[in-house]
Amino acid sequence: MKVSVSHFIKGDIVTGSAMEYGPAHARFATPNLDLDTLTWPRTEPGPAFDVPLAEIKDLLVATGERLTKDPSGLLAEACEQLKRVSTLDAGVLERAYATLGFAFTRGGFDAQIEQELGGPEVLDGWKEIVSGTGQIGRIRAFPPRLVHILAGNAPGVAALSIVRGALTKSVNLLKLPSNDLFSATAILRTMAEVAPRHPVVRSFSAVYWRGGDERVESMLFRPQFFDKLVAWGGESALRSAKNYIGPGFELVAFDPKTSISMIGREAFISSTVLNEVAVAGATDATPFNQQACVSSRIQYIEGSVEEIDRYCELLQQQLGVERPTCSVVGPEVPSELREQIEVLADFEPDYRVWGKFDGKGLVIRSHEPVDFYPDGKIVNVVVVRSLKEAIRYVNVATQTVGVYPPERKAEVRDLLASAGVQRVVTLGKALGPGPGFAHDGFYPLHRFVRWVNDED
Repeated sequence: MKVSVSHFIKGDIVTGSAMEYGPAHARFATPNLDLDTLTWPRTEPGPAFDVPLAEIKDLLVATGERLTKDPSGLLAEACEQLKRVSTLDAGVLERAYATLGFAFTRGGFDAQIEQELGGPEVLDGWKEIVSGTGQIGRIRAFPPRLVHILAGNAPGVAALSIVRGALTKSVNLLKLPSNDLFSATAILRTMAEVAPRHPVVRSFSAVYWRGGDERVESMLFRPQFFDKLVAWGGESALRSAKNYIGPGFELVAFDPKTSISMIGREAFISSTVLNEVAVAGATDATPFNQQACVSSRIQYIEGSVEEIDRYCELLQQQLGVERPTCSVVGPEVPSELREQIEVLADFEPDYRVWGKFDGKGLVIRSHEPVDFYPDGKIVNVVVVRSLKEAIRYVNVATQTVGVYPPERKAEVRDLLASAGVQRVVTLGKALGPGPGFAHDGFYPLHRFVRWVNDED
């Protein structure tokens, strides 16, 4: 049975089944694309360009409240549709949808605007500044025209993108991901219920086309229509997007990332502390069953092999515990990965494996990182003599590093940053970052807007 996917175009719901996509077991149908309706002409300002920021924040807060209550059942409907095609557990999806409203808080908006742009003045008009030579002028964070290539590993990506697009007063074309065809549209429909035909509502469209389709992207990804391409996703999606980057059309990339943990020997002070560290390590390893960029896949730990084996046993037990963003049973381990792990299990004591291929989590202890990608609730625990020794395995693709104890972050954070890391957090706190912090090494709102000078 085909799943019907609606489009949201400048405040209106568009239905239809003219286009079909997906494999035989997961077919879905969408309306036909009218490319002329997906752009906003540069001959006139975008709908929200001159809407006061205070009004936009009020709309977003009201949207968050309605998302939490969901009186029309739009989120419930989207969640049920997503369950049919998502690799995530139904309970994980339900909990993710239940918390989408948390992205729409006034305190979060204020933190982003203050930290990322220096205050609201540059969004609502021209802020007067004085240069180092005494020259007087004005500067504005001018609303941009954005295409967003969304990722579908978690519904929160859509919520973040919509909030950021609204706060920057931009016009936004959201390209729906094939693994989450419903979240963005449900959020925008909810906003439209709060304020039908509001300028912010008319500043958004959310549609699907097959990623890399040159017939669509070669027409839309042009500077006469959009300023920037905001791209999430894997390496293939980003490489495809980069084909269109040129003068006047900039890429803002949330690159594919991996994350790790660094655990000091202080974890072995007592059995109580060790158990707490194992809980924190599992919490960081399992966001969205290890499908999030913040998920810790490799954990470097100081200690003797005997001590570390105790940690591995506790960690494996904790991987099978249900948490807000993970289920007891994760995805099935691919056969190729299973074969590699079975081979390692034969090489004790150099390697040791805890757990079964039952989706409840596997832990592999080694003295060097394994040469495959731990995925699907699989964690590689690597023995190191010191936390600094682990830094040689870090690079620009390493997003988040969870550290225990937190006092030792100061010891390694500059070295980690030099190696390319974007976030250093206390172990157990990887899920994030919160509003107002940098994301993937930059401030998104600062990158989204077009900074324009008026110089005397």
